[in-house]
Amino acid sequence: MPTTHLTAGFLPLLDSVLLVLAREKGFAEAQGLDLHLVRETSWANIRDRAAIGHFDIAQMLAPMPLAASLGLTPIATPMIAPVVLGLGNNAITVSADLWKAMADQGAPGDLAAGPAGTALARVVAAGRKLRFGVVHQTSSHNYELRYWLAASGIMPDRDIEIVVLPPPLLPDALGAGGIDGYCVGEPWNSIGVATKGAQIATVKASIWQSSPDKVIGMRATWAEENPELVSAMVRAIYLAGIWCADPANHAEAARIMAAPAYLNADEAIVARALTGMLDIGGGTVRHVPDYFIPHASAANFPWKSHALWYYSQMVRWGEVSASPAHAEIAAACFRSDLYRTALAPLGAAVPVSDYKTDGTRQTAAPIPAEDGSLTMGPDLFFDGQVYDPDALDAYIASQRRP
Repeated sequence: MPTTHLTAGFLPLLDSVLLVLAREKGFAEAQGLDLHLVRETSWANIRDRAAIGHFDIAQMLAPMPLAASLGLTPIATPMIAPVVLGLGNNAITVSADLWKAMADQGAPGDLAAGPAGTALARVVAAGRKLRFGVVHQTSSHNYELRYWLAASGIMPDRDIEIVVLPPPLLPDALGAGGIDGYCVGEPWNSIGVATKGAQIATVKASIWQSSPDKVIGMRATWAEENPELVSAMVRAIYLAGIWCADPANHAEAARIMAAPAYLNADEAIVARALTGMLDIGGGTVRHVPDYFIPHASAANFPWKSHALWYYSQMVRWGEVSASPAHAEIAAACFRSDLYRTALAPLGAAVPVSDYKTDGTRQTAAPIPAEDGSLTMGPDLFFDGQVYDPDALDAYIASQRRP
């Protein structure tokens, strides 16, 4: 069948896997797309090249379309995200030296965010000045690291310095002593463990269960001009997610992603996040079944409530002022309507609502869905907080920066 050329930017991270599989396993071609993938070196490059039109679409940090639409980027450009590239995948990794200090303060080494945060707070209170790395200012990594620190009694920017580095540079920066820890997606936590003697202290799946991290983003004007291409792309990502979620395909997915064109990493290390079997340090292996969720729990659906959670953190950390207009812009970036339109020909089940409350579901449970049934996994925050998008202003007020 004839295909349409589509250029997509991506970073060497495990959660580019659905984009890669869409090309390598033929899901994009089956939807009429000739998907050309361009590997980039930093999120700043992805942001800027997407804004000026070098990329039709790109793997993006979930908050990135919001930041661009809210005017927080050098080239302010309205952007949207019609599909999510999965849930989870991030972790917080620390140096061997910092981990020893945390263990001496009671960190149990079980990846639980609460006890690890309490131990880190004791280290900070003892007078140790720390520096942590994140991949970009307007990233889920920055916001979930800050959330974890603040909820643990550590004030970001005052008690701990946070700097920005591209994902592949974080393990080397840790090994060189330039930073004490970092928050990043796989495989760079596992590479830090394997090559720098690091320790994974906690994981995104413990800080906020079933939470998003990366999306497919694009300029809003391009999406308006190419609705059929947008729909085709969403279907390709969705079908790649189904394939990737099958444990029988994990070995092949790891082999594809480990190739030089993508992660250029050891296949066994790449497989850790796909299987949830993580070496967290010192040869200790922990099973985290929800470490990376490519399809279950409506993982590819762009919840507008999730966009508003990221907006709430932008307000909390002084990046944007709180206003109804800004909240409206943020919510409009996650295009659940385009997701539904794209999947209608497949008869796929999709959520009825665009918004949901997070922090109340302790176990998997069904949610109202169109064209079938959907089960959502647990969605708890480690500190027991509840995020209700219908009470956004109160939520923001409750989390104001001290």
